[in-house]
Amino acid sequence: MTFTADRLLLFGATGDLSQRMLLPSLCALDADGLLAPDLRIIGTARSELSDLDFRNFAREALEKYLPADRRSGLADFLNRLSFQPLDATDMAGYTALAEKVGTPQHGLAIFLSTAPSLFEPTIKGLQQGGLAGENVRIGLEKPLGVDLGSSCEINDAVAAAFPETRTFRIDHYLGKETVQNLLALRFANILFEPLWNGNYIDHVQITVAETVGLESRIDFYDDAGALRDMVQNHMLQLLALVAMEPPTSFAASGVRDEKVKVLRALRDISANETVTGQYRGGAVNSQIVPGYDDELGRNSSTETFVALKAHVDNWRWRGVPFYLRTGKRLFRRKTEIVVQFREVPHSIFAGARSVPNKLVIGIQPEENISLNLMAKVPGLDREGLTLRSVPLDIAMPDAFIGAHRRIAYERLLLDLIEGDQTLFVRRDEVEAQWSWIDRIRDTWNKEGQTPKEYSAGSWGPSAAIALAERDGVSWHE
Repeated sequence: MTFTADRLLLFGATGDLSQRMLLPSLCALDADGLLAPDLRIIGTARSELSDLDFRNFAREALEKYLPADRRSGLADFLNRLSFQPLDATDMAGYTALAEKVGTPQHGLAIFLSTAPSLFEPTIKGLQQGGLAGENVRIGLEKPLGVDLGSSCEINDAVAAAFPETRTFRIDHYLGKETVQNLLALRFANILFEPLWNGNYIDHVQITVAETVGLESRIDFYDDAGALRDMVQNHMLQLLALVAMEPPTSFAASGVRDEKVKVLRALRDISANETVTGQYRGGAVNSQIVPGYDDELGRNSSTETFVALKAHVDNWRWRGVPFYLRTGKRLFRRKTEIVVQFREVPHSIFAGARSVPNKLVIGIQPEENISLNLMAKVPGLDREGLTLRSVPLDIAMPDAFIGAHRRIAYERLLLDLIEGDQTLFVRRDEVEAQWSWIDRIRDTWNKEGQTPKEYSAGSWGPSAAIALAERDGVSWHE
């Protein structure tokens, strides 16, 4: 059933995600005239706030996290907001929540950003309060479990009230402009797709590097670790977009069908194809920072770094390794995809050094695309022609002057309100991801693999460098 919701219900409306991302995204959409005039936004959380209190809370968050030039019409946006206190485990409270939401003219969209332990009682409460009918869709923020079994339990609880067509699982990386541009790069340019296979590509690298430590996520992160926090969702979604076959159309079913085929084709990782690490004290951005155990306040065997050598076992990617790495307290913050092409089969330029072409897709903090090509160095070349690798750079802000650099959640919230599932993750995708991750963790446990130490401010343990270099590959840094 297709409808544009005229009610948006935000669970966890006073949390960090709401302050930094959700409220700024909605305000920016409103400033651009992209929210329907009749859309009402209802926040809920345990906090005992009135409508006025919540509007003042939202104003402070917007003034802190949203640039002033994107806050036009702020007063009108704040007037859209109301608030209903709720203990998600108290079934009696959902009646008052339903009264606050009222009767939507077109439909209700719910954004659920709560602890996984609250998913099941929340779904039951929504059903009991009459907030789970055919004109209601739900968006689910991660984490969606800690393994395949717990993920299935959560999905089963959600499915009891919301069928797959009305369930929107959020991976905010899919809302980033450059991630979406990867699809345009591949499928809107005849230049790349004929070369996008193992005949011409030597390997692919995907890096998600963070300079931060635990911040406010201490308990969650120590239970999850880098593999479950980053690889299971963000990195595997990026891998799937790189490796997927051309979908029949840019529609939810076509894109997600092709992604899940890639995830199911992932080969099991052997013990010598994975490296884990945990940071110790060091310096990041010229600032002295403590080690993981010091931040945590106790000893822990949780990994804060993972490097993997993965393979997609299908015809297109036969023999092409995908090197993945992610970690905290690394040298520099960056998320990027590197597609390394093979060398030319024969060089006609005797004595001239040739470097294979390389495509670098920067996702954050800079959004850009760079293609390294070989070119002749200017000169008379009396002793032979000289070649040099020259980058062709497309900086997205420069290419599209005047366009706002949007928050990833702007696109995802608007799609949730309007009912477009293309950039959301389907249940079979989530379960294929967890299945592969669980097998990696089983290998770690079987082999007794523990994290290797690395200094904060480095690129991770030296074993991660060796993982790539034994294949003659260097990480792109």
